[in-house]
Amino acid sequence: MAVPKKRTSKSKKNSRLAKWTNKANLQAKKALSLAKSILSGKSTSFISNNSEENTVKEV
Repeated sequence: MAVPKKRTSKSKKNSRLAKWTNKANLQAKKALSLAKSILSGKSTSFISNNSEENTVKEV
């Protein structure tokens, strides 16, 4: 016969949520840092093609 599972405690639930949120925040911070370094032209870990065809020119 099926037995209901025990309920997960609030502290365990909050701990898991905090871990997931911190992981996402770290990835977002890394992505923003990489974007800033690419835009400034000081990036050494990312190779981009900055040819005339890829840049947008305003008329």
